[in-house]
Amino acid sequence: MALEIRPYHPSDLVALYRICLQTGKSGADATALFKEPDLIGHHYVAPYAVLEPQVCFTLTQSGTPCGYIVGTADSQAFYERCEKEWFSILRRRYPLPAEDDDSWDARIIRLIHQGHKVNPDCVDYPAHLHIDLLPVAQGQGMGRELMDVFMDRLRSLSVPALHLGVGKTNAGAIKFYERMGFHRIKEYEKAILFGIRLI
Repeated sequence: MALEIRPYHPSDLVALYRICLQTGKSGADATALFKEPDLIGHHYVAPYAVLEPQVCFTLTQSGTPCGYIVGTADSQAFYERCEKEWFSILRRRYPLPAEDDDSWDARIIRLIHQGHKVNPDCVDYPAHLHIDLLPVAQGQGMGRELMDVFMDRLRSLSVPALHLGVGKTNAGAIKFYERMGFHRIKEYEKAILFGIRLI
């Protein structure tokens, strides 16, 4: 079945939530970990698709979404919009959990209440992204193609540089981004901040 990349369309949103959940455990299926299955998508995919669809792309197999790349051209501006138009609504829907609640739901709810802040280590790399592919789309070079399409769109918008974070345990992703030409901006206890110059 043919795999194709196309611009994100609003009708993809439900599928993007599903893909985010099914890849939410460092690429593995996180469905069994959540009581509220939409929570992870509320944080990691939906705000990008809703607020900045012009830089989001959907990977399809015979027309059915099976992967995506979402992101923003300007992290600071995007975070400000998230605070006003996205997280403020979700906080009323999902109150802060008890301090001793270490469930996956509670972890994401706390992220929603924390909101986003630009990491000072990557102020020179204003764009960032999230990319996820279901197993049916993996191992066929589509991750690289999605990255190329995304970075070409950023270049067309004169975005100078891009950053992303990867968990230190995700060896496959680390190798992938290094092959894509990303360099390490900084290493933290559990994650690595990667960046790449675009123009």
